[in-house]
Amino acid sequence: MVNQPEHKALLQAYELATHWRRQQFGMGMAMVFLLAMLAAWMAEVDLAKFYDNIGNFTSYIGRIFYLESGQAVIRDPFEWFWGLNKWMALLGETLMMAYVGTLLGAVGAVLFCFMASKNITRSTALVFATRRFMEFCRTVPELVFALIFVVAFGLGPMAGVLAIAIHTMGALGKLFAEVVENIDMKPVHGVVATGANWVQKIRFAVLPQVLSNFTSYALLRFEINVRGAAVLGFVGAGGIGETLISAIRKFYYADVSALLILIILTVVVIDSLTEKLRHQLIGSGPESKA
Repeated sequence: MVNQPEHKALLQAYELATHWRRQQFGMGMAMVFLLAMLAAWMAEVDLAKFYDNIGNFTSYIGRIFYLESGQAVIRDPFEWFWGLNKWMALLGETLMMAYVGTLLGAVGAVLFCFMASKNITRSTALVFATRRFMEFCRTVPELVFALIFVVAFGLGPMAGVLAIAIHTMGALGKLFAEVVENIDMKPVHGVVATGANWVQKIRFAVLPQVLSNFTSYALLRFEINVRGAAVLGFVGAGGIGETLISAIRKFYYADVSALLILIILTVVVIDSLTEKLRHQLIGSGPESKA
């Protein structure tokens, strides 16, 4: 048994330790608050201006749910979705842009991720150069790439596909490289011991361990790219975004709400389907728990 003096000493030591942790937490929160205030000041965040103009935002949201005749959009769905056939074609174009861009970007990410993994590639210079290249690809916004490709190749989906592919390659390349760096190296050493070359080492020892995670990340990126592809149309890179920005600029309020509803429903459906696929691939779906 612990006697009373020892008990008091332990209690005091515990109180000192918890008091110091509370002080650290308090100082950390104060620092976060000060930095947030500094960032808000530098970003010219004006709460008074926000309060004075919030009505403009809410009134715009209210207007998009009324037709030109003044009645609610839900009262006349045929008038609300007057361009459904054209919009669905553009939405399909947006989906194809996201799909092809994701596929090309994922293939590029697979090719570069092994060169960016320290446990697979022994050349420090190659690892460094590959990582910096992928950082460049994912750091430059998709809209900037899209603008460059619109100038180079003209208006249309091709510019959007290329912009998505490059940005996806950089984003997925980082995720894929992190997956490769966390593999079990015993199969790799075993394959190398048989005299396998670098490509054979990747094919037979690395890919079987990472393929399911690669596919899961690619599906997640596809969800993101569907939303991104809708925005790329703002700069003429194809898809439904060009029609959406045109409706916003021309104050076609009902068209804005109809297009947004179509995009949101499409994203919800894709998110639901790809989520199930991802859970099955990583073994965390309901079926694996049963």
